[in-house]
Amino acid sequence: MSLPAGLDPDLLRAFIYVAEEQNFTRAGARVGRTQAAISMQMRKLEDILGKTLLKRGRGEGIELTPHGQYLLSRARELLVLNDSIWSAFQAPDISGKVRLGTPDDYALQFLPGALRRFAQTHPAVEVEVVCLPSTELMGRLKAGQLDLSLISEGHETRNWPAQELIRGPLAWITSTRFAPHKLDPLPLALAEHDCSWRRAALRGLDEAHLPYRIAYVSGSAIGSLVPVLAGLAVTCGIPNRLPEGTRALRPGEDGLPKLPDFCVLMLKGKNAPQPVTDRLAEHIEDEATREAQTAGWAA
Repeated sequence: MSLPAGLDPDLLRAFIYVAEEQNFTRAGARVGRTQAAISMQMRKLEDILGKTLLKRGRGEGIELTPHGQYLLSRARELLVLNDSIWSAFQAPDISGKVRLGTPDDYALQFLPGALRRFAQTHPAVEVEVVCLPSTELMGRLKAGQLDLSLISEGHETRNWPAQELIRGPLAWITSTRFAPHKLDPLPLALAEHDCSWRRAALRGLDEAHLPYRIAYVSGSAIGSLVPVLAGLAVTCGIPNRLPEGTRALRPGEDGLPKLPDFCVLMLKGKNAPQPVTDRLAEHIEDEATREAQTAGWAA
C-alpha cells in the first residue's frame, strides 16, 4: 500500500489567499506571483486531492466548493504548525520584554498577524500592548515608557525619527441599517480634540459649507463606532475591516466631502531594548505591507 502524497505548504498558502481574496490576482499580489501562476497552483492542488476546490462565483469572484470549505480550516491549522516549527528553528534566540503602543484602530488593522508571527519566532519575549490616542502615545515615548509605537501622522515630534508604515484613504463610516449620513445637520461621532482625523473631518465639512453637530465624542475608534452602529451618527475611519453593521461611504456619496489620506507612522523609543524591538518592528512592517497590497494602498 503506497503512502499518500504530502501537501506542499506553498500550495496550501496560495489556496488560503485565494479563499480569502476570492480573486486570483489579489491572492497572487500577497505572495508576489502572477494570476496565471496562482491559477496553476490551484489546478495542481485539485489534481493532488482529486477534488474540485474552487468555482466561479458572481461576477469575477471565486467561491469554495464543499471540499474547498473542508480544506480551508484544516489548511490554516496545518500552516500555523508548519510556520511555527520552521520559525522556531530559524529565528535567533531572543528573550526579554518590549512595550508596544498603538491607537486601538491600528491594533485591529495591523497587529494580530504581526503578533502571531512574532510569537512563533520569539516565544520567550513578553509583549506589553498599550492602546491610547496618538498624542498620549507620543508623550509616553518621550517619557521612556514605550519601546515602539504606532501613531497617526500629525502627532509626531519634530526631530524624532519616524518611519512611514502605511498610507491609505480615510472614509466616512455610516450604518448599513440606518442613514444618519442623510440627516441635516450631520451628526458626528469623533475622537477628542487633538485627533488629526477629527480636524480633517471638520475642516472638510467647513470648506464644503455643510452643517453638522458633534453628537458623540470618544477617546477610541471603537467608542466612535458604537453610535454609528446604532444609526445615530457617522464617523471617519479606515474603510476596511469594519464591524458588521457599518459601511464606508463612497467618495462624494450624498455630498460629503472627500477626506485626506491617513498615514501610520512607527517610532522607536530612545532607549528601546535591542534586538527585540527591531524584530517586532520588522514583523509589524511586513504585516502592514501585506495589508497595503491587499487593500491597494501605499506602503
